[in-house]
Amino acid sequence: MGSRQGRASLGQPWQPSHLLLLIPVVLIVVITAADIATGPNVVLGPLLVVAPTLTAWFAGPWTTGGIGVLAMAGEAASSWRTGSVSSRNVVVEVIAIAVITLLIVVLCAVRDRHARQMARVRSVAEAAQQVVMWPLPSRLGPLRLACVYLAAEEEAAIGGDLYAAARTDSAVRVMIGDVRGKGLPALGEAALLLGAFREAAHQQASLPDLAASLERSMTRYLADFEPEGEAGERFVTALLIEIADPEPLVRMTSCGHPAPLLLGPDNTVHVPRLHPGPPLGVGITDPDDHVVDVLPFSPGDTLVLYTDGVIEARDHNGAFYPFAERAAQWTDQPPEALLQHIERDLFAHTGGRLGDDVALLAIRRAHIPHDEAEEGEDRQRYERNAEPSPEDVGALRAPRSQFRSQFRFQPLRVPRPGWSFGVRWAPAEFAAATGRRTFEIRQG
Repeated sequence: MGSRQGRASLGQPWQPSHLLLLIPVVLIVVITAADIATGPNVVLGPLLVVAPTLTAWFAGPWTTGGIGVLAMAGEAASSWRTGSVSSRNVVVEVIAIAVITLLIVVLCAVRDRHARQMARVRSVAEAAQQVVMWPLPSRLGPLRLACVYLAAEEEAAIGGDLYAAARTDSAVRVMIGDVRGKGLPALGEAALLLGAFREAAHQQASLPDLAASLERSMTRYLADFEPEGEAGERFVTALLIEIADPEPLVRMTSCGHPAPLLLGPDNTVHVPRLHPGPPLGVGITDPDDHVVDVLPFSPGDTLVLYTDGVIEARDHNGAFYPFAERAAQWTDQPPEALLQHIERDLFAHTGGRLGDDVALLAIRRAHIPHDEAEEGEDRQRYERNAEPSPEDVGALRAPRSQFRSQFRFQPLRVPRPGWSFGVRWAPAEFAAATGRRTFEIRQG
């Protein structure tokens, strides 16, 4: 095992840092040769300190110290060739190179230690992000999803912005929110709200009831963990949306959160006017305080949910990022490519620095072929033991005999006594001859 790894390492190409080592080595050789050639009248030995200084830019302390020793050896070689190896000037120059090299090595060690600490912080932040903010699937029902999270603090990788999605029986519910504050201090409220949403999304019948449930969770959390000096100042803005499978609509309830962008396939951008309710965490738990706004959401349309870190981003002149105007350029892009374009354009606008955390979530309703949608509805209905309709019973009796040997019957749970209920997957010829989907119900 070890020998195989050794041979593999021997076959690997040099890293860029290995090639860069040639620069200080060549400098030492050139400066030493020039110092010998010019004689005692021109002193070039002090220039050798450039070699360890350059090495510290791309190498660690041990390599930098080795280059420093080579520089001192070059100074000693040039003075020996000129016959001044024991002179006071040469001794001072060698000592100066040694002291400067030692200082550079110490700085390298401190820099590398700090880099290791930052790497550990990023690793912990990435692990926390995976645990707290679960990665969203690329597809939920008839929807395609993509998300981007950009932390304002480079070492954090996660902060007060949040998003989550849950698949219910026949709909998808999504939440995006923004905790007051940024970075790791806002992580507690974000973690609490995400956990509460993932549970309540399957239990509450409407979006106002869901908002009220989240408010109760926030109120209990703040009663126990809100800092004394920030009483009444901790809150979360959130946008809750619900997209039902069979309806070309989207329902929204805003808890003080900005309205999303609705991108049409014909390069149109619509910013809906919502009726925002109070943010979460202010103690208002009545569902009647939250309004449901309904918008058309047809196949091919894209919803872009975002936090205020996007619209409040500024360039060097203080101009805000024109989000709706820029997003109109990429309405025909799939969700993943759309967010990539927005991310690059946002960093170009701000010069690579963000003043606040940014969360982006793109949702597109996909085009579903009619027969595929029909088959999916049939399978869902029968697998859930729904009561069969009279048209389903015996619909396959006449043509079934032609293909009986090719059927594969999968029994399901019996919905009520007297029914033999299951799914029979039919060959393509049968489906073409009968026009029926691949299920069968038999009455016993």
